[in-house]
Amino acid sequence: MVGPERPSRRLRPLGVALAAVVLLLACGLPAALVAGLVRAGDPPAPGSSAAPADDPATAAARRLGERMTAELARQSAALLGGDRAGFLAVAEPVAHPDLRRRYAALRALRVTAWQAGANGPPTPVEGRPGEWRLLVEFRYCFVTPDCRTSRVLTGTRWREGERPRLLAVEPSRSAETGTRPWEVSELAVAVGRRTLVATTPALRKELPGLLAQAEAAARVADTYAVDGRTPDRYRIFYAGRGEWQRWYGGGRPKWTGGYAVTVGGGHHEVVLNADGLVAGGVDDLLRHELTHAASLPERGYPGKGTWWLVEGLAEYAGADGEPIDRYAGLDEVRRLLGGGWDGRLDSLSPADDAPADRVSGSYGVSYLAVRHLVDRFGPERLLAFFAAVVHERTPVDKAAERVLGEPWSALHDECVGYVRAVVG
Repeated sequence: MVGPERPSRRLRPLGVALAAVVLLLACGLPAALVAGLVRAGDPPAPGSSAAPADDPATAAARRLGERMTAELARQSAALLGGDRAGFLAVAEPVAHPDLRRRYAALRALRVTAWQAGANGPPTPVEGRPGEWRLLVEFRYCFVTPDCRTSRVLTGTRWREGERPRLLAVEPSRSAETGTRPWEVSELAVAVGRRTLVATTPALRKELPGLLAQAEAAARVADTYAVDGRTPDRYRIFYAGRGEWQRWYGGGRPKWTGGYAVTVGGGHHEVVLNADGLVAGGVDDLLRHELTHAASLPERGYPGKGTWWLVEGLAEYAGADGEPIDRYAGLDEVRRLLGGGWDGRLDSLSPADDAPADRVSGSYGVSYLAVRHLVDRFGPERLLAFFAAVVHERTPVDKAAERVLGEPWSALHDECVGYVRAVVG
């Protein structure tokens, strides 16, 4: 994790939590030892796991790892070629139910690139002679054939042999992102020009409406992409109650209605909580979260001190030009200004256990501060200021002087004064 950031969207006072949290985490996964990207139509490329050759035990493990990696390459080619039988052929029957579900989910997501690379040599499973565990880094693309691949690190278990047999693929439990939806759930998927929306079969009927809303939100979010680098496809996962607790590790603050998490390759995957949404709040939540996906660097942002800018920009996009007096969090902003806040924008980030009105007030102050900067300097200069602070990690005072041409101390006080004037 890059700093302690866990930025989160304000809670709208609609009777149901419509807050959102963004996990901005540097992926930090070790590099795969197998180079080259397997894509549809490519021949399988065997990999290798480098290890010293002068130790007989290590050399034997290395050779076993090479054979495992060759099996994974065959499986990758089968996945991309739409060959379910070939995908299952590398595994023992005990692994087939899980692999069938994974195969179906990945094909529904329109997987266009899939690489499985060994991440170190295999290690014996204690108490199970002939069984080995191999860490594998999977790299993938959805829909777009030539995207920068996202990645996930997971454990696999094998029975040794001239052609090793796959026994199990473990759900990833990395500290960075946790388990991806396609690892543990059946998925129904809809794909539009700019978005991919997936949910469980039980919620399939929601897909047409969600896809239309996501496409509209993407058109707004695209305008906030730093340097015009829009995502090749926004990825949105709509979680039922059980999935909300499983996907990406669960454990979100109670006031969270959605979040975006970085998965590498410049991609952020967005998750919405089906139990925490009502019809009137989905559009602005999608604009908010997709703006995070469009505007944020994959390595994370500088920390809690810039939370207000990250969330303020997303709230500004979520509001989509609505008049200030229609912003739903003004009462909470007023209460926050009346007590419990020291008047510093860099201290607005709420704790995970913060009460709902504190969360909503923090988002509201952030929104109003960013709105004032847009009114003063225009959206292009505001986005340049955002890029300097969040992407280039320039200190706020230096970024303000360079991009906005004014001292930050004066602008900060001006923003806070504007917030106070708006709420009276």
